[in-house]
Amino acid sequence: MKKKMVLIVEDELDMRIFISTLLETSGYQPIMTRDGNEGLLKAKDIRPDLIILDVMMPGEGGVQMYRQLKTDKTLCDIPVIMLSAVTRKTFAHYLNMVNARLKDAIPDPDAYIEKPPEAEDLLRMTTSLICLLYTSPSPRDS
Repeated sequence: MKKKMVLIVEDELDMRIFISTLLETSGYQPIMTRDGNEGLLKAKDIRPDLIILDVMMPGEGGVQMYRQLKTDKTLCDIPVIMLSAVTRKTFAHYLNMVNARLKDAIPDPDAYIEKPPEAEDLLRMTTSLICLLYTSPSPRDS
């Protein structure tokens, strides 16, 4: 059986290594990138099963990448776990403010985990979202 690919978009090396090791030892195929631009290009190239995306990154940060993912018809069905030191409440407020200026609102992420993540929580959420993706009817089924 082919390993499920998880794209990790994280600027902190220690966090990339932690997440990658956790996923690899749990049977997933982690793919690492350092910023939103690189992450978006890689997502288009490999069409991962899940994306773990840091909110705060230099340059085109996680929010910009998330917006691009959710407005791209070929990528919008990929589940996203937002991972950040920014609290969930602060992120939700920011997303509401962004959505107030947009014609088409950006949906909430599939999951939001505050840093530092508990390994068990991150792994449980990863497994849950990937299982949900492959048990629900989706564009991937066609």
